[in-house]
Parts: sequence; structure tokens; C-alpha cells
Amino acid sequence: MDIEIVANAIIDSAIKVHKALGPGLLESAYQICLAHELMKRGFRVMCEVTLPVHYEGIDIESGYRIDMLIEDCIIVENKVVDRIIPIHEAQLLTYLRLKGCWLGFILNWNVTRMKDGIKRLVNGPKPLN
Repeated sequence: MDIEIVANAIIDSAIKVHKALGPGLLESAYQICLAHELMKRGFRVMCEVTLPVHYEGIDIESGYRIDMLIEDCIIVENKVVDRIIPIHEAQLLTYLRLKGCWLGFILNWNVTRMKDGIKRLVNGPKPLN
């Protein structure tokens, strides 16, 4: 499936969920609703995906978890914060690198308009598909 089709569905779904719920809930509530909306649209969604760190032939189970993995190619990190800061971006970029994904989103649900809470990040140049 084209990664941009999936990306557009994620954004559209996030906006729909945010319009219905508004700001002020916990990350987990938004995550469950977003997963539900994406699955209704026919996408594969995995939540709270364990992400081991591979080092010199060993897997280190260090407690890292990806909030959402959509279609096994896009990572979504959900936040409810005053603003997205560089450490949030660093976290997503690290997850993208460790999982071998190219595209990810930070969704900050604590905004008046969802479009102001969306941060798109990529891991290197776009892969050729």
C-alpha cells in the first residue's frame, strides 16, 4: 500500500477523533479511538509495540514501546502536552531508526485544532517502492 495513502488516512482520522473528543483526555483514550477509526477504514494497527534495542548480536528489552504501528510502516506517537519539544522528536526518530521505518507522526492531542498538533518526521530519504 502507498505510504502516503496511509499517512493521509492517519491525519484524517486524527482530525475526526479530535473534532469528536476535543482536548483534555489522556493519551490512551485518543490512541484507542484513533486505532478504532483506522481499523474501520481497513488498516492494520498495532498498539504498544515492544521495541528491543539490538546491540552486538543481543536484544535488550529496555521497555521501549511504540504507541502505534500502522500497516507495519508508519509509527505514531501520541502526546498530550503543552507543546512538542525536541526530545519528543528525538524519541520518534530513534523509534523510526530502530524499527526500520521511514515515516512517523507525533500527534499532540492537547491543542484547539488538531492540525496544529501534528508533526511529521522522516528517517532519511524516501524509500523507492
